[in-house]
Amino acid sequence: MVLVTLADANRAGHLTHQVNLKPEGTDHITVALADADILRKAVPKSHVVALPGDGRNLAAARNLAAATAIERGAEILIFLDADCVASGDLVTHYVRALAEYPDAVVAGPVTYMKEGELRTVRPDPHPARPNPAPGELVRADDYNLFWSLSFAMTAGTWRRIERDFGGFDTAYSGYGGEDTDFAWQLREHGIELYWVGGAHAFHQWHPVSSPPWEHLDDILANAATFHEKWGQWPMEGWLRAFEEAGAITLADGTWQRR
Repeated sequence: MVLVTLADANRAGHLTHQVNLKPEGTDHITVALADADILRKAVPKSHVVALPGDGRNLAAARNLAAATAIERGAEILIFLDADCVASGDLVTHYVRALAEYPDAVVAGPVTYMKEGELRTVRPDPHPARPNPAPGELVRADDYNLFWSLSFAMTAGTWRRIERDFGGFDTAYSGYGGEDTDFAWQLREHGIELYWVGGAHAFHQWHPVSSPPWEHLDDILANAATFHEKWGQWPMEGWLRAFEEAGAITLADGTWQRR
C-alpha cells in the first residue's frame, strides 16, 4: 500500500513530518506541484514526481499520484493532504474497510491540531464530518461531505474510476471544487463511499483565512465550471461569505467580482 500526497516547497516542513511518521510498511509518493528538487532533498524517503505545467492543477496531480502508485505495484492507495499526519491506526482501519468493501472509496475523520502539535491520543475530529466508533463503517448518504484530506481505495477501484469518468476532472485549476466534483462522480457512477471509524488523520496547524480570500479567483472560476457541469453551485458557504463581504455578486447567473 502507498500514501500519496501533493506538495510544494511551502509545505516541505509538514510533508517531512508526514513522511517520517508514516506507518511502517507503507510506500510514499509525493507529487511535486513545484520545487521537485527541493522536496527530493527534504523527503528522501518519498518517491517524488514532478507535475508538468504550472503546478496549479490539483486534479491532474492526484491523477498522476494514483498512476504512479499503481505503476509501483500498490494495491491500496491512501490519499493524504500534505498537511496531514497519519495516525498509527489509519492504515489498519483503511485496509480492513477495503477488505470488506473493495469496490468502495473510504474516508476517515480528520482532527485539526493546535500550533506545535503533531499527534494526540485524544482525537477531536472536525464536526462537519462523521466520526464513527473505531472499526465501525458507515455508508455515506451525503457525498457533499467528501473531502480530499484523507481517503483511500483499491487500485481496482481507481482503474474503474479512470475508465468510467477519468479520475479527478482537470477542467478545475487552482483551489476548490475538484474534490466535490469527484464525489459527485462517485455518486453518479454508483461507487459507494464509507466513513471509517478510527482511521484518524491529524491536520498540522498553519495560518488560514476564512473565507479563503487568497483563492477567490480560483473559487469563482471553479464554481462556474462546476455549475456548468452539474447545474448547481459548489462551495456555497464561501460564495455567500464573499458576497456578504461585498467582494462578489451574482449577475446574469454567474458569480462575479464587484
